[in-house]
Amino acid sequence: MTTTTFYLDTWKRFIKQGVLDPARLNKRIIESWYRCRKDEVNPYLNKGLRVLTSDLLSLQKDKHSLLMETALPHLSRMNQAIIESGMMALLVDPDGYVLSLTGNEQTLKDARNINFIEGVCWTENEVGTNAIGTALKTAESVIINGAEHYSVASHQWSCTATPILNEKGNLMGVIDVSCPVERSHPFMIGMVTSIAYAIERDISRVYRRNEIDLVQHAVELVDTYRHRPFVVCDHGHRIISVSKAVREKHPHANGMELRDFIKKGYQIDRETPILSKEDNRILGISVFLSEVVSYNQHSLFAAATPSQSFLFKGVRGTSEVFQNTLKQVELVASTDATVFITGETGTGKELIARAIHDNSLRKNGPFISLNCGAIPKDLMSSELFGYVEGAFTGAKRQGNKGKFELAHKGTIFLDEIGEIPEAMQVALLRLLQERKVVPIGGSKEIPLDIRIITATHRDMNELINEGTFRQDLYYRLNVYPVEVPALRRRKEDIPYLVRYFCQNHNWNLPDTNRFLYKLSNYEWPGNVRELLNVLERLHIMFSSGLANQDTLIDYFEVIQEQSKSTEQVPIDGQERKLKAREKIQRDLILDALQKTKGNVTAAAKLLDIPRSTFYKRIQKFGL
Repeated sequence: MTTTTFYLDTWKRFIKQGVLDPARLNKRIIESWYRCRKDEVNPYLNKGLRVLTSDLLSLQKDKHSLLMETALPHLSRMNQAIIESGMMALLVDPDGYVLSLTGNEQTLKDARNINFIEGVCWTENEVGTNAIGTALKTAESVIINGAEHYSVASHQWSCTATPILNEKGNLMGVIDVSCPVERSHPFMIGMVTSIAYAIERDISRVYRRNEIDLVQHAVELVDTYRHRPFVVCDHGHRIISVSKAVREKHPHANGMELRDFIKKGYQIDRETPILSKEDNRILGISVFLSEVVSYNQHSLFAAATPSQSFLFKGVRGTSEVFQNTLKQVELVASTDATVFITGETGTGKELIARAIHDNSLRKNGPFISLNCGAIPKDLMSSELFGYVEGAFTGAKRQGNKGKFELAHKGTIFLDEIGEIPEAMQVALLRLLQERKVVPIGGSKEIPLDIRIITATHRDMNELINEGTFRQDLYYRLNVYPVEVPALRRRKEDIPYLVRYFCQNHNWNLPDTNRFLYKLSNYEWPGNVRELLNVLERLHIMFSSGLANQDTLIDYFEVIQEQSKSTEQVPIDGQERKLKAREKIQRDLILDALQKTKGNVTAAAKLLDIPRSTFYKRIQKFGL
């Protein structure tokens, strides 16, 4: 039995039975295989699925310009040897996207067959065990040959990768050398290690030079702007110097992350790159701030009650955690700060956004609400930015105003902001900076006077780490965070909510201590929305007026058991329990169904997975 056949048989047994003899494989590969199995990576995947558009790839290259400028000269010097060896060399960023790919022409051609191209994402989560993805995961040098790869896409390849680390040990990227498995050679590990080491030394020198230059610039800048809130940050948005106006209030601001510092009552007015006077290298960022709330006046996190003049069209209740949320809303409403609302599905994030608008100086202007997760990606641009007459086939004769233009002099609320596609994130970032919009098909810029409020139930740090949401856009949106607590954290408000819903809808349900006790001691994974749905369901069951306390409680207990025993992952209220891989799978399924107009066979073919697996995932995600 050849080595290749041996590993292939081992792979087949693991994929079909989940059985693996630990003595037969390298420890790192074993660990990776188990990770892939746990994350439900498709072992029969025959190509990479996630590839950046040219615009997004260009942005990704700009984001990692230091890595590219330092690494590419080293790869260029090795290029002839790589070509003659029938190999190719790749530079990969920390998110797993291939930024550069050079080498033997035939090898590059073969690689294109599996989408192993610039812009492809080659992480473990995407394509299973592979040298690039596993090096990113472990921060160690990795060699993976043939059927040691988890997905069949790479079974004909031999790959060697080494991580590139900066002085602080942070991952900056990966150098990979790959070739058809029959051309594999032991010197590949030495080659990538030596290249990575040389790149690390150059990056270290650039860092030291940049740090010295940045400090010199910072001294001049903070003196120039000493009387206003102003900070200087490095590439990682870590504060290295502050103006006198900031230092007097926050003497320990140096060294803080910008996103943590602005929670002390500031919002970002403008960010400007600091350039080297010699060669226009970006050294850091100057950040102009304005105060939202004086930090010394009132702690935003102290227990407090909103004033009687504060308008809130929901149930205030009495819970301390929700009173704190309302107080934060009252404080920020009087400003024009951009607000970022977080909370699980069904907690009432739009109600909070509406309260901010109703208590602001913009209360007489429009309040435009949009659920970004409910709009098809190909319609989002026209929905947000509008279009002019003749912009595309089917466009209205007089064109159409977008949501941003409709919100002029008022507030726009973008719910589920974590769902917007990457191309739209770039456009939104530009709009936030310039406060102007250009409709599709038009050329005239329309100035905007709007307040932007966004909301999500997703873990934004997770989306940023996955590379699906831009970090710079998150900083722009997360000026003033407001968290809406889950209903299980404010159980003392449940009786107030029950009475409010019953009175508003004229539902005749008994208002008894025993019934309210049962409702108050349920965990409510679907939050306030689930509570409303359950009350409506009970009202329908007992619309004859023959309900009594005991039967009502019996029916509610049946509903509780049904909720606990369901095997589906509910869309309403429990998306927070979905793993990152499951969220991606669900989004891919929805996207494929949309593109194929609901044709399951075509959608499964589009994602390159068996139809039976596609049906199982539809059921799993409750679609």
